[in-house]
Parts: sequence; C-alpha cells; structure tokens
Amino acid sequence: MAVWHVTRRSSSNSEALSTEIDYSPVGGRLTRMTDSKTAPDWLAKDCLDVGVFTNRLDEMLAFWQDTVGLTFDHMLPLGGGVRQHRHDFETAILKLNHTRAELSPRSLGGYRRLIIGKAGLAEPVDLIDPDGNPVRLVPKGQGGLDHWAIEVATASKDRFFYHYETCLGLPRDLQYPIAVRCGRSLIIGIEDPDLADETDSADMMRLGYRYTTMQVFKVDSVHSQAVARGAQEGAAPKTLGETARISFLKDASGNWMELSQRASITGSLMPG
Repeated sequence: MAVWHVTRRSSSNSEALSTEIDYSPVGGRLTRMTDSKTAPDWLAKDCLDVGVFTNRLDEMLAFWQDTVGLTFDHMLPLGGGVRQHRHDFETAILKLNHTRAELSPRSLGGYRRLIIGKAGLAEPVDLIDPDGNPVRLVPKGQGGLDHWAIEVATASKDRFFYHYETCLGLPRDLQYPIAVRCGRSLIIGIEDPDLADETDSADMMRLGYRYTTMQVFKVDSVHSQAVARGAQEGAAPKTLGETARISFLKDASGNWMELSQRASITGSLMPG
C-alpha cells in the first residue's frame, strides 16, 4: 500500500501554492489504478481541456509554445472581444483566451496548477507562466500521470468527491488521496479549507486557470443529470452556431466546468 506524504506551505504571496503534495509512493513506483476500468459512456473525448484568461497574449503564446512545448492549433473568435488561441496537447486543448479588456487578478482559490506529463524528462520542472500560473512538467508516467492533471482547491475530500464523482459520475483515481479521472486526464483535489471558496465565481473572466472542459456526446442530458444530483448550474445549454452546444456547471466552491458537445467530435449538435 502506498504511503502518502503531505506537507503544507503557507504563504502570503497569492501566486504561491498554499499546499504541496509529494505524490511519490514510499518503496517504489505505483501502477495506474482507478475504481472504474472504462471512462463514462457519455464522455466524447478521453481527456480534459483547460481554459485560461490573459491580457498578455504575446508573452503567454511564447511561454506555452516555446517553453512548455504545446502546439498551436487555431484561433477561435468567441465574441465580446475575446479570442481563444487553442493549443493541442495529445488531443487535449489549452484554451488561451485573450481579451484587451483589463482582467481582475487571479483568485486565491480555484484551479491551482497544471501538471503535464512530458516524454524525455528526467525529473520534474516547476515553471510559472507570465501571468503567475504555476505549471509543473513531470516525466511521462510518473505517478501514473500519462497525460495532464489540473489541481483544484477543495474544502474537503467529501465535498470534492460529491461534485466530481456523485454529481458528474467521474471515477476516482486511487493513486492520489483526492482525485478523479477524466479519460487520460486527472482532476486532483488539494485540501485547503481556508482558500477553497476564494474563487470569485461570479466572474469567470479573470486572470488564471478559470475553467475546465469535458467533451460529451449530449450536453443537455449530462447537464440536467448533474444539476439534479446537486451540481450548481453556471449557464444553461445553448448552441453556438454550427460549432458546438455548450453549458457550464460549478462545484460547491464555484469553480467553473464547461460541458461541450462539439460538432467536429460528436457529429451532431442536436439537444438530447
């Protein structure tokens, strides 16, 4: 059985992580474990997308392309002066949303850090992007991470699993104290009851990691089922031209998650 070492670091610097976890097991390397052998049948893509907002387009493009090594795919105008610069990581998308309108500072709670499994690395590398968002590059496969993971502050283990497991139906990943698996990607909970609710949830558009996206076959059914089980509705389902049908949910702390029924993936935008 793995023994987990959890250390806590307090800091007055809002750009520093308030909690750190050493995910390495004592006595050897863990193999991948989940309590579900297959991804949920409503999941249309076996990985999670991550949405970021910024005012510093050129610096952020240089960081994510040149330093992290993500591949630019295309730019998608979202309206309201927001342009989404989509970057591919093994079929997952980093959605770099740029706006000239001044964004509010990063929240103290919410989505904390993106951890990316990269081939060819000998040891982890900790980085900070131009907006102060923490990024960790780790050797691919370390700790069972063969894709990427997003860390999110949570008030408690029970509250995390109530949203992601009970309301959404994502399977636990048993290698980590608090985590669920979205296909190849992970969502990892970091217990921090002091800051978990400091998400500024009324305003999704502000600096930092602000939302995740799950691609699903039928937005309406997944959305309605999650809300019926206790998830907060962020925005009701709507169709965006011929591109996608989307909705938004929130967890108990107000963290945003997009559900997307993208025509290029599902083949249909019909509600259902």
